Amino acid sequence: MMLSASVLFIAGCATQTRQPAPIMEQNLTEVTPKPVPQAPRRHIKLKEVQDNNYSSSYMYPETNVQKREVVKVASAETTTQGGMSKEECIGMIGQEKFNKYTQMFGDEAASIKRCAMIKAMQ
Repeated sequence: MMLSASVLFIAGCATQTRQPAPIMEQNLTEVTPKPVPQAPRRHIKLKEVQDNNYSSSYMYPETNVQKREVVKVASAETTTQGGMSKEECIGMIGQEKFNKYTQMFGDEAASIKRCAMIKAMQ
């Protein structure tokens, strides 16, 4: 049994000359002409572009709108001085919440404002 399996294996590995499948012959000399597009029904005349009428006053007009003055808002420290101090805020909400608000809003003054809002709501 082993001998017959090895003989079949060797016979299967032997080189066999195969001929490739025949390719259908195409006539490459004949080229099908592409249809020529039809001429447009209307004759379109292009307009001439005039680029000598450029005016910077038209492109960038001056506006008569008055510019607003920038008004500086008073800092939170000056507005909260009369209302609430840092110690009062910490006493009201606790140190952990005060630190959390300072981290959220990015400034102790904002945390004090938050405490003032909470106090006003109560």
